[in-house]
Amino acid sequence: MNKNLKKSIEDDPCQRAWIEVSPSAIEGNTRAIGRLLTKGTSLMAVVKADGYGHGATTVARAALRGGARELGVATLKEGIELRKAGLEAPILLLGNLYDSDELEACLKWNLTVTLSSIKEAILCENLASGKGRNFQVQLKLDTGMARLGCDLEDTKDFVERIEQFRYVQLKGIYSHLALADAYPLAKATLITELQKNQFDSVMQTLSLPQDKLCLHLANSAGTLRSRSLHYDMVRVGLALYGYSPIDIDGNSLDLRPSLAVKARVTFLRDVPAGVGVSYGHTFVTSRPSRLAVVGIGYADGISRSLSGKIFGLFSGQLVPQVGSITMDQLVLDVTDHPDIEVGSVITMLGKDGEIFISPQQWSHLSGSIPWEVLCGFKHRLPRVVI
Repeated sequence: MNKNLKKSIEDDPCQRAWIEVSPSAIEGNTRAIGRLLTKGTSLMAVVKADGYGHGATTVARAALRGGARELGVATLKEGIELRKAGLEAPILLLGNLYDSDELEACLKWNLTVTLSSIKEAILCENLASGKGRNFQVQLKLDTGMARLGCDLEDTKDFVERIEQFRYVQLKGIYSHLALADAYPLAKATLITELQKNQFDSVMQTLSLPQDKLCLHLANSAGTLRSRSLHYDMVRVGLALYGYSPIDIDGNSLDLRPSLAVKARVTFLRDVPAGVGVSYGHTFVTSRPSRLAVVGIGYADGISRSLSGKIFGLFSGQLVPQVGSITMDQLVLDVTDHPDIEVGSVITMLGKDGEIFISPQQWSHLSGSIPWEVLCGFKHRLPRVVI
């Protein structure tokens, strides 16, 4: 084989299966959400979990072009990777750090730390004083998640202690909504309003000038649900990628899905009626059938629980998936689709023609949530920017 040809094949990300990512869709979604915000409210693009599986650097750059002012990540490594990529926007670590080496790395890379207890605040002060540098932090309050965050009754004392520090700079205070995207709507509204009231009440007890702090409470669902939840900033994740977390007309927001999952047919076979397909023979052909093996499976992020429930798309037509989804492959019944050949590209998630398969459809079928679907695509699937 020609050496140049061999190299090009090895470098081809679209040999077997891949993910297509549209930065223009992310940029457009950011602009569309920005138009909904209360005047004076900025947007944080949440790019944790490798940008919800889209590629954190790609997403961050597109969102910043679309008007995002800050970036949100979950881990120290995620923050450092964005800095190494040359991104200079403020980055907030939404997770909890407790190790002095990790906090020192945040200081080095100019990452804003989330505080939930005074212990981490003291560590930050000691580290910053040793370096002679200011350490930017934000305080998280627990208003109803029972996860990270300072207890509400301790907030006033916590803030007063931080104000006594020389090197720790409190840049913001925030909390997280537990049910903004939940149903039934009445319960979601009640709990969300309760969390908002608790947040407001605590803010009223603080003596420091709040115009110097960035207050934020809303995730994507909160952002779309009510402008009363916007405050100084909103933290947008799922909607950034083109999917509404609450039951509204996404088209009215001009949200455009920014990801498609595609894979190639690697083998075709003709079988008679009565043939069991894949592990467990959960599907048995009821007629002479043509089966296509597609090079993607649960090791790539298509859950085995979706077996026999989903479709692929080819030339704008739905093609049923049959039998158990395996680690590296799945099978489609292409009996009614004679145009499908070895090498044909099948869209497993995304749009082909007028038909769109969404993460919400998969999550409904598998008893999951669209966030998990998007974050489940493994890194052996190359991300191809289109």
